Amino acid sequence: MSKFLIAGAAVLMAGNVMAACPTVAGPDAGGAFPHIFEKVEFESKHGCQLNFSENPAIAELNGRIAGNPKLMPLAKRLPQEPLVVAPYNTIGTYGGVLSGISKATESGTSDLLAVRHVNLVRFSDDLSTVVPNVAKSWEWNADFTVLKVMLRKGHKWSDGEAFTAEDVAFWYNNLVMDKNVIEKPKERFLSAGEGVKVVALDETTVQFTMNEPAPGFLDNFAQDYAQPFQPKHLMSKFHPEFNKDADKLAKSLGFESGYDVVNFYYGQSDWKDVPTPLLKDGAASERLVKAGFTAIAPSLESHLVVEESLEGRRLVANPYFFQVDTAGNQLPYINEIKEVYIGDEDIQTAKMIAGEVTYKAQAVNLPQAPVLLENKEQGQYEIALRPTISQMSFAFNLTDKDMEKRAVFNDVNFRRAMSVAINRDQINEIAFFGLGSPTQYTAFDADTTPFITEELKKAYTQYDPKLAAELLDKAGVVDKNGDGLRDLPSGKKFELTINFTTQGISTEVAEIVAKGWTDAGVKTVIKEVTSDEYRNTQSANDYSVVNWSSGRPLATIASNVETLVPPYGSFFDLRTGLQWAQYLESEGKEGVKPPATVYEMKKLTDRFVTLKAGSEESNKLGLEIAKRVVDDLFIIGTVKAVSPVYYSKQLGNFEVPKTASYEFYRMYPYMPTQWFIGEDGMAKN
Repeated sequence: MSKFLIAGAAVLMAGNVMAACPTVAGPDAGGAFPHIFEKVEFESKHGCQLNFSENPAIAELNGRIAGNPKLMPLAKRLPQEPLVVAPYNTIGTYGGVLSGISKATESGTSDLLAVRHVNLVRFSDDLSTVVPNVAKSWEWNADFTVLKVMLRKGHKWSDGEAFTAEDVAFWYNNLVMDKNVIEKPKERFLSAGEGVKVVALDETTVQFTMNEPAPGFLDNFAQDYAQPFQPKHLMSKFHPEFNKDADKLAKSLGFESGYDVVNFYYGQSDWKDVPTPLLKDGAASERLVKAGFTAIAPSLESHLVVEESLEGRRLVANPYFFQVDTAGNQLPYINEIKEVYIGDEDIQTAKMIAGEVTYKAQAVNLPQAPVLLENKEQGQYEIALRPTISQMSFAFNLTDKDMEKRAVFNDVNFRRAMSVAINRDQINEIAFFGLGSPTQYTAFDADTTPFITEELKKAYTQYDPKLAAELLDKAGVVDKNGDGLRDLPSGKKFELTINFTTQGISTEVAEIVAKGWTDAGVKTVIKEVTSDEYRNTQSANDYSVVNWSSGRPLATIASNVETLVPPYGSFFDLRTGLQWAQYLESEGKEGVKPPATVYEMKKLTDRFVTLKAGSEESNKLGLEIAKRVVDDLFIIGTVKAVSPVYYSKQLGNFEVPKTASYEFYRMYPYMPTQWFIGEDGMAKN
């Protein structure tokens, strides 16, 4: 029996008066896991009783959450079993505004989303150990087919209603698996391609029953942006399965049906950072509030959206948040988050130089680092350079709408030619200041995955114009008219455009790749677009060349293999072979049949997710998968490098992260709920 349960004995004996608890902090403070305790564990260890305190401004902040009822006393707002957080350096102070920049709504927003995000579990700072969060504990059966997750007694949603196991079961059974809400559930929420059985065993216990062993199923939630719980008490009122008058109620509020209201709150997507109802339709939100509902869906997160427009949004602390520090102070310390949308990289950099930003990591490209480092004293901030997990990568549209281009792109000689036509040493020197390493895309993070070999990392990464020419000749891409540029096999002009956004790759990388391909005879130009335009056009199968930062750690791929099978990523990633994916999803009724290697990969990945990550059998199969990734070269890697992390000197309890990674949901493991804004302009770290 594989089992995890927090150990701890009751510390209050009848009639005993316990001492106040010590306000411990620092790297050695923590119970079974660094920096966190369960309440009974903390009190037992220190022979004390926690007394709780609240943010003095919390009533005012709650008043800004449209539709939220008047606050209960703190004792009723906290769970009976809150998660106790030992801060990194010191007990923080309440107040302040965390200021950040995103590209646009749904674009580059992960930095600040990660600050407030919670899930059932999370990774600890070692980026490998799964630790409690919303869930208090969990246990697996022997063959990893049945998972029980235990929640916290008395945990409440941000509107004061009880959060229970029914909210997890509702999320899965009535949102994820309801085609009126989610047309097709994501593969990571399925088992052997079929739905998982999810039942609430009691108020605080939910059970997941798989169709085959799935040892990474819980780990997936440790890094996932999707949250496996939704407020049943609100959404069930509009869900026809729970309320026969759901449509009638919805129509009274100006909606066409109950499902329209469910989708209004939920967003019809596992991606949880879509515009809230406040931006979707402010008038509809006002009608909901007047009818006694909240303007946004109740949340378990540390901060809630209270204002939103196309220019940015404002968030305030959740008065029902489930974490406290070792002094008994309810977290988070920071009162508000201010997020502004600025698409222009130069303006973004200017605001960072001026010290107008508290924290920024996403879409801060290395070419910005010199000017940021030069001005850090003036702006009172720090810059840390941290290794990335993903790397800037390129791919060709394997189901391009132009049939002749499609045929060329599907010739592995062409893909290998275009890989060795990239001058990665030049990319490293110009875009990454010599701090990176030319590395091929292997799907798994090449630096931290034990079975990735040097041979795989270096395959087709040499800059070799002669070999590129030979391979292009083999692919039938030759100069037909003698103008010095290669043509399609039919003799038609062959030109490529790299459409890109600086959220995905830097301008310098796009320029160097385009020059290398042009020098090889395939004329290539670049065009910068917005991230929204890029994603929508890519998903419409309208780009011949696609690009983004790609590559994930073993822990992610062990539970979610979407980057190994068509279309090789989600809406927010590099995607190719979209019509292959359509063919597989429709069982051949639509799309384009993929080549045999895709089916072979699917067999490998189906087996891989049933194995425990890090085991000998898993590593052996993982190596086989990585070899196939490199042999197919559907995605071409460039340089593994470092990326800047920007943070204000006012930001207290900030721990510089090990990686600048999106793959662990940005800096989420680094416990931003215990960050605080320091007094007198400086944080006491």
